[in-house]
Amino acid sequence: MKKLFRYLFVALATLAATGCIDNDIPYPIVKLDILTFHAEGEKAPATINTSACTVDFELEEIIDIRKVEIKDVTFTEGAEADVQFPGRFDMRNALYVNLTKYQTFEWTIRATQNIERYFRVEGQIGESEIDAVSHIATAYVPMDYDMNNVRITAAKFGPKDITTYYPDPLSFTSFDGTVHHTMVSYHGDIEEMWTLKIIQKDIDVEFSAVDAWAKRIWLYANGRSGEKQGFRYRTADSEEWTEVENVEAEGGSFSACIEGLEPLTDYEVMAYVDDSVTPTTKVTTDAIFELPNSDFEEWHTDDKGIVRPYALGGVPFWGSGNDGAAMASTTLTEPTEDIRPGSEGKYAASLQSKKAALMGLGKFAAGNIFLGEFGGLVGLDGLVNFGRPSTARPVALHGWVKYNCGVIDELGRVPSARPNLQKGDMDEGQIMIAVGRWRAEEYGGSADCPVVVNTKDESTYFDKNGKDVIGVGEMILTESTNGWMEFTLPLDYRSTGDVPTHMIIVCSGSRFGDYFTGSTQSLMLVDDLTLVY
Repeated sequence: MKKLFRYLFVALATLAATGCIDNDIPYPIVKLDILTFHAEGEKAPATINTSACTVDFELEEIIDIRKVEIKDVTFTEGAEADVQFPGRFDMRNALYVNLTKYQTFEWTIRATQNIERYFRVEGQIGESEIDAVSHIATAYVPMDYDMNNVRITAAKFGPKDITTYYPDPLSFTSFDGTVHHTMVSYHGDIEEMWTLKIIQKDIDVEFSAVDAWAKRIWLYANGRSGEKQGFRYRTADSEEWTEVENVEAEGGSFSACIEGLEPLTDYEVMAYVDDSVTPTTKVTTDAIFELPNSDFEEWHTDDKGIVRPYALGGVPFWGSGNDGAAMASTTLTEPTEDIRPGSEGKYAASLQSKKAALMGLGKFAAGNIFLGEFGGLVGLDGLVNFGRPSTARPVALHGWVKYNCGVIDELGRVPSARPNLQKGDMDEGQIMIAVGRWRAEEYGGSADCPVVVNTKDESTYFDKNGKDVIGVGEMILTESTNGWMEFTLPLDYRSTGDVPTHMIIVCSGSRFGDYFTGSTQSLMLVDDLTLVY
C-alpha cells in the first residue's frame, strides 16, 4: 500500500511539473494598507482611511507643493509598492500607489494647501474680495472716499516670509479711475501678476448676516473701517435700544453675539458706523429643544428580554447595542442606581463593554447609548442608525460621567486613525454630539435616523469633519475618573447661519468599538445630559 501511494505521488508530481494539472488553489486575500505616512511640512498628522484606501494631508503654506518630500511610508508586512519612498513628488495632483502581494490594492495620496491672502485699505467697507485664480484683489470704499489719497494698510498674496512684490502694493496711493498691478514671486520660479482694485460703494454700513438661535443672536455687518462700529438691539415691543458689547472688528467687517435672550421672542437689531445706521432688522429666536429621557430614568425590558432606554409604550429616542448583544444573551446598556451626586432621580445609564459569544464565535462590543436605533445584524457585524430629527443649535452638552478605563484586551481590527494600537494599551471612552444636515438618501437611513453605519465597512463610519456636519463637540476619556465628573462639552460650529435637520449624540465606554477593539473592563456611567443654549 505504501509502495502504491509512492507511485501515485510521483505520477501526480510529474503531471503537475509538465502542466497537465492546473494549480487552481486560490491565494489568500490579504488586505494591503498604508499604515503610517509622514511628509515634510505637514500641518497635522495625515488621515489614513484603510476602507477607502486614501491618505490625505495638509501642507504648510511655505512648502512648494510641486516638490513635496514624502519621508516615511510603511505598509502591511510583505506588501510591495510600485512607487519608491522616500522621495520628492508633485502633489498638485493625487499620487497613486499600487500595493501588491497576492492581490493589488490601489491607494490614493492627496495633499491640500491653503495660502492666506488679504488686501486691506484704510476706511474700506467690509472684507476685500480675493480671486486667487484670476489674481485679482478688490476692496470697497464709501462714495465720498478720496480716491487720490488711498492708504493700503496690508497686502499678502503668496506664502508668508518667502514672497516678494514688485512694485510694493503699499506704495500705491491713487486709484481714481485706474487699477494697479504688482508682480508676486515665490519659490524661485513662480510669478503671478496681481491686479488691485478699489471700488466706491454707495453705502456706509450694511448687515451681511443676522442669525437668530434660541437664546442668542449672531450679528455680522460691513461698514467703514477706522470709525466707531457697533450694534444695538431691543425686543420688538420696546422703544429702548440696548448697546451690544464685545464687538469684534477686522477692517471693514465687524461682528458680535447677543447672549441671554428669550426663546421664541421677536427682536429688532441695527448696525451703525458713527452716525450712519442700517434699517432695523426683525428676527425671532428659536424654540428650546429638550432631550427626551436624558436623565435616563425611563427603562423597560421587552418581551424578548432586551433592555430598552425608554418607557414601556413610549417613543424610542435613544438606542443601544443591546439588540445585537441579546443574540448572545448579553446586555451592554442598562439602568444603574449608582447615580451622580445631587441627582433627584433613581437611575443613570450603565455602559459596559463586553465580549459577546454566539455559537462559539465571539466579538467585542462597546457599552453604548446613542440617539438612534439598532439597525440589525449582517453576520456578526452590526448596522446602527444614527440621528434624530432636531433643528436645535445648542452651544454645549452638559452632563455627568463616571468612567473606569480598562486595558485593551480585545483587538478586532486596528483603527486607521490609530495604526499602532495594540493589546495592553489603555482603552478610551467617548462622548460626542453633532448637529448637521444629513440626507437619508445619501447616508442610507430614514427621515428619523438618516446615518447608517455598517461596522464591517469603515467608509460608512461617522466623520465628525464630514461635509454635512454643522457643529460638533467630542470628549475623549483616556483614564479613569475619580468618581462622578461633571462636564460641559462645547460645540464648534462651522457656520451660525446653517440650520440643522438632525442631532447625533453618542456615549461609548470603548471609543473603537466599531472596530471590535477595546477593553472588557471599561465601564461608563452617564447621567442627566442637558443641552446648553
